[in-house]
Amino acid sequence: MIFIANGVYLDPKCIEMTAIRAQGAGGQNVNKVSSAIHLKFPIQASNLPWLYKNNLLNGKDSRITDEGVLVLKAQNQRTQEANKRDALERLIQIIRAAGVIPKIRRATRPTRSSQRKRLQSKTLHGTKKKLRGKVDGF
Repeated sequence: MIFIANGVYLDPKCIEMTAIRAQGAGGQNVNKVSSAIHLKFPIQASNLPWLYKNNLLNGKDSRITDEGVLVLKAQNQRTQEANKRDALERLIQIIRAAGVIPKIRRATRPTRSSQRKRLQSKTLHGTKKKLRGKVDGF
């Protein structure tokens, strides 16, 4: 079981990882070794709570397909094991971010002193600008 948060665990059986060849520079090692990892995580079939599933599916993440499968590709590391760890860490971060409930903002009014300070700074700025004008009367 993979720990996500308090009381939330992820079953590793629902994660599908396949090794593929990496793209980009790297020479002969990239061309002959399948060190990149392609991770597929079906959100609906997982054992995550409803809140996590709902937030993941309703989010605007381009890595989630229309079928509800989260697809990650890890190819930054040199070895397959390191790329597996990287892909799992990224998956855990995405799931944890989906579990965060945003704080509701309550509108507040500015205090009298802050309003007074703002108006004073505006008048000071205006007088400074007036003093930069043309000089008359010589």
